[in-house]
Amino acid sequence: MASQQPDGEDVPADGPLPPELTVEDTTTLSAYLHVPFCTTRCGYCDFNTYTAGELGDATGMDGWLQGMHAEIDAAIAALTPQRPVTPQRRLTTVFFGGGTPSLVPATDLAGLLAHLRDGFGLVDDAEVTTEANPESVTEEWLDGLLAAGFTRLSLGMQSAVPHVLALLDRTHTPGRALEVVAMARRAGFSDISLDLIMGTPGESLDDFSTSLDAVLSAEVDHVSAYSLIVEEGTRFAARVKRGEIPMPSEDDHADKYLLAEQVLAAAGYQNYEVSNWARPRDHRLHRSEHNLAYWRSQDWWGFGPGAHSHVNGVRWWNHKHPAKYTRALAEGRPAAVGRERLTPEQRHEERVLLELRIADGLPLAALTPDERSRLQRWVSSGHAELVDDHVRLTLPGRLLADGIVLDLLVG
Repeated sequence: MASQQPDGEDVPADGPLPPELTVEDTTTLSAYLHVPFCTTRCGYCDFNTYTAGELGDATGMDGWLQGMHAEIDAAIAALTPQRPVTPQRRLTTVFFGGGTPSLVPATDLAGLLAHLRDGFGLVDDAEVTTEANPESVTEEWLDGLLAAGFTRLSLGMQSAVPHVLALLDRTHTPGRALEVVAMARRAGFSDISLDLIMGTPGESLDDFSTSLDAVLSAEVDHVSAYSLIVEEGTRFAARVKRGEIPMPSEDDHADKYLLAEQVLAAAGYQNYEVSNWARPRDHRLHRSEHNLAYWRSQDWWGFGPGAHSHVNGVRWWNHKHPAKYTRALAEGRPAAVGRERLTPEQRHEERVLLELRIADGLPLAALTPDERSRLQRWVSSGHAELVDDHVRLTLPGRLLADGIVLDLLVG
């Protein structure tokens, strides 16, 4: 089951944005589009996704598409009132995530992107990303996306080792992700990312090294390596509770993280966020600009079942089940079911939490006097450093990022 929604106030009939909210026309804006469909559910996954068997006859892809287009219309009306012929707020990044976007025909994804382009416009160098499961990608699908204006492909590889993929319930074969990278290059994609999961029970350091070697052989532009988190309510959590599979230690996660940094840095990748590395190529560093928008607490509208949004300190979240989401929009009601207005204290806490994770660091001036005082012990211990009036985590500090943030904020 997917995780629970946060607490918040009900969304009124006129939509999630309070009428008194003002947003500068020049403020950056991103769009996230959630695809809730999966062929199978991985045992570790607690995302808001559904297999055909779980949905039954409740909502199919056609209903979801209708809902998505209706929500895009609602966002255009909310964010560009009385807009001139040229839209006021153009999109800097667009990201299709899930779930499995590669289950959706390219023509349908292209239609959603065209709707956003017509309604908001895209900046000249807009980053347009889709996630994909290597098993469901075809050459025709890639060609369709590239022709529609997609610029970036993010593939869920997770591992190159058969027994690790089997435990994760991944359906693709170990070499399939590398085949799709080559396929995407032939199609013309110049920005490709691979995701790895480290710390799967039974995964040795040599196993993880094998996965890193496979990533390097593909010469992708971006690599994400996330530690496996066992979420309550997943099949993985149930198996751990029954004692069927053991969880790796924190030392195991640390060893694999340090190996990732060593191997990727030696190959020319730069760590720009705790779990993300990018390669400089074609005169730029191929970071995920969409994810950077999250980490910098910029504005984004999340479209789709269970999607979250944030605009100028107001955060809201949609109905989780596709049937409820689609029904609300069909009846002229907002897709959002709850919202909260972040207090200055909440916005400060989130800024420290998120910006300290990125290599650019957090401006020292953003910390309170007490937080700056507590920072000194982390600088003295070598876990943080001051560079150009910014606080940055060192490599040892990245291993303790959550603990350092908690210490700075709470003491």
